Formats: sequence, structure tokens, C-alpha cells
Amino acid sequence: MPSDARLKLLEREKALTRLSDELARERAALPWEEVTAEYVFDTEHGPRTLAELFDGRSQLLVYHFMFAPDEQRVCASCTSIAHHMDLPRVYLEHHDVTWTAVSRAPLQQLLAYRERMGWTLPWASSYGSDFNFDFHVSSTVERPIAEYNFRAWPADEPYVGELPGMSAFALRDGKVFHTYSAYARGLDATWGIYQWLDRAPLGRNEADGYWFKRPDELGAAVA
Repeated sequence: MPSDARLKLLEREKALTRLSDELARERAALPWEEVTAEYVFDTEHGPRTLAELFDGRSQLLVYHFMFAPDEQRVCASCTSIAHHMDLPRVYLEHHDVTWTAVSRAPLQQLLAYRERMGWTLPWASSYGSDFNFDFHVSSTVERPIAEYNFRAWPADEPYVGELPGMSAFALRDGKVFHTYSAYARGLDATWGIYQWLDRAPLGRNEADGYWFKRPDELGAAVA
């Protein structure tokens, strides 16, 4: 029989599941905001508008992959999240949802890194576009960030670089609508490895700090 501690935890887990279902319904009920700005992205299939990134589907999920034009080392955390999506995205596509990564780095840099990682996922460059800035995931000296995660960025803490996030869009009657965005810890639920680690005996076990590496930098796992 399970212990009393496990049964008490089960009740809290069930409550969290019900709350998660409730939040999903509230998330889906958020008002849609029409995207009127004209964004053009560089893709391996040529220039594409935001509407064309839907690739014939009615829903689009964009992962704002942290990869700036002058980036020397690509974000390991973003790499991990993208790695989670390379194969499972086919299930989204068969559910009328397109998933794509978008970064500010030029397309050739994105495709070179994608080849290094062995991915096939779609990846668009917003280089020269306002897209990343309008969705509050990029900051430069010339264009400092004013807001992140729906809060004003502290004026006394200037930041230059990329920030993590995801944004959802819908395509209706030829118009694109922004339906949802999440940033920072709001991405945890999309990061499959954390969902498994949260159920491992030692949990996330991050007392020693940052532990992510790119897949081709990982040593062999202990057998």
C-alpha cells in the first residue's frame, strides 16, 4: 500500500492537474490580437511572411530561439528545447499546428547549427526584422528592451542580448492573430526533460548551477 505521504501528495498532484486543465481553458479563451505589422523572414524556402510560416495550417507556435547575429556560442538551453521538438513536432503538424524556431541570426548561421545538431525542424531568421523586438525577446544597445514577461524591464539593469520565449498565432480569413506568449519559467512546461527530472529521485538537482550542454558536447551516459 502507498504511504500516507504518497497519498497526500497524490491529492495535491490531482489538484494541480485540475488547475492545469483550468488554466489551459483560460489560455485558449484569451482575446486574439490582430498582427498588423508586416514581418518577412528568411527561410530555407525563401522569404516568407508570418502568415506563410503557418505552412498551410491554421495555428502556429513560435519558439524564440536565443541566437543573435554575433552569437559565438549558441544557447544550450534553447538547444535542449529545440532538440525535444525535432521529432515530436510531426504530431503537432497532424493536429493543424505548425511549430517553428525563429532567431535573429542570419539564416546561414541557423542552418549550419541545425546541420551540426542533426535536426530537420523549420527555423526562420528574423534578421533585419522588428519581430524579435516587438515580441520582447531581443535587446541591443540601439534598441534596449523595455518589457519582458509582461513587466517593465528595470531601467537600472540594462541588458543586451536575447531572451527566451514562445508565441502562439492563429490564421483566420487571411489575417494573423497573436493569441498567447510565455517567457522565462513560463516555458518550463514545454521543456520535456524537466517534466521527467521532476519525477526522478533527486529532481532537477541543480545545486551546482548550470548543467546543460549541447548534444554533441555530452559525454557517454553511465551504463
